[in-house]
Amino acid sequence: MSEHYDALETRSPAEREADQFGRLPQVVAKALSAPGWAAHLGAVDPATVTSRAALARLPVLRKSDLPGRQKADPPFAGFLAEPIGAFGRIFASPGPIFEPEGTGPDPWRAARALHAAGFRAGDIVLNTFSYHLVPGGFILDSGARALGCPVIPAGPGNTEQQLDVIEHLRPVAYTGTPDFLKILLDKAAEAGRDASSIRKALVSGAAFPPSLRDHLQSRGVEAYQAYATADVGVIAYETPAREGLVASEEFILEIVRPGTGDPVPDGEVGELLVTSLDPHHPVIRLALGDLTAVLAGPSPCGRTGLRIKGWMGRADQTAKVKGMFVRPEQLADVAKRHPEIARLRAVVTRENEQDVFTVRAESATCSDAFVAALGESVQAFTKLRARIELVAPGSLPNDGKVIADERPVG
Repeated sequence: MSEHYDALETRSPAEREADQFGRLPQVVAKALSAPGWAAHLGAVDPATVTSRAALARLPVLRKSDLPGRQKADPPFAGFLAEPIGAFGRIFASPGPIFEPEGTGPDPWRAARALHAAGFRAGDIVLNTFSYHLVPGGFILDSGARALGCPVIPAGPGNTEQQLDVIEHLRPVAYTGTPDFLKILLDKAAEAGRDASSIRKALVSGAAFPPSLRDHLQSRGVEAYQAYATADVGVIAYETPAREGLVASEEFILEIVRPGTGDPVPDGEVGELLVTSLDPHHPVIRLALGDLTAVLAGPSPCGRTGLRIKGWMGRADQTAKVKGMFVRPEQLADVAKRHPEIARLRAVVTRENEQDVFTVRAESATCSDAFVAALGESVQAFTKLRARIELVAPGSLPNDGKVIADERPVG
């Protein structure tokens, strides 16, 4: 049983940089064949993009701009370098942002992260990420099957039925949000059900503080986290060293000053940009809106790839809640549906190791019917249930903030 997924993980940093930037010109050239990328990148000679300095001169594409771009130029704003028939699935994530899936055995590059978390061929995996419209379920499903792991496509929710499945099929591994894993274990303990077969987990989509990691470990589950997006898949992953997240071999990561494309010195907190080296679906300097910082040196586990500290907050107001992105545009749509609302503010907190999503609305209207209707609208636009709090007109801070992420960092 190899500790590492392949030899790429332990090559020298210089060898990795030479390989990645040797491949990058081909990726940029392929991107320029797509009208959206050609308009965005402008007059650039792909043959010159062979270093970090050269890459840093290319414009940034902001994920927060994709909903508007795709709406103006459907379906993908001209950012696909292959005919749509070359892809296997199409997803609609909140925003909305539409994403295609490749047809290879591990199109989202998840197998490497699963291997680092201890998943091995023959392990039955309970996958509780959603398979409905969003790619989360398929990201981990395809990676697990690429490793030779049979997958139970459970999706989220239906706790009682999931416990039935766990007792019968005895899955060894879990993929999903850390919150839902805790819910499953808690429900099993309360009901006297046996969920002890689950011994390993790869979690993503929600905060994973050390307190929750230690709690799961005390219950016999070694859980590791992955940093993934619906745009490109698994970007970085935790290893048994538990010192930051190691970047996937298929991405070039940059940390820049928020709102710019200017790289910051290693160790300084900035916004994460990702460049995919997949010529089938090139992505160049995509700004994800997340803050992080580079960790110096190789990981003690022997992997030599660039390490990041993990999620350290948002560079914009978009927040990921229970695995789903919530954007200011979605809350604006809620407000448009209810003219009784003067201002709206979403607040994200943590209680009992779970994300809590609260929407506060300034309104002179105060009735149970209005609260219920507002809650239905929030769920329709964000795919999340929220606590609804009506507050007096003029009582919300006049700071321009629509989403306040008040969860502790680290």
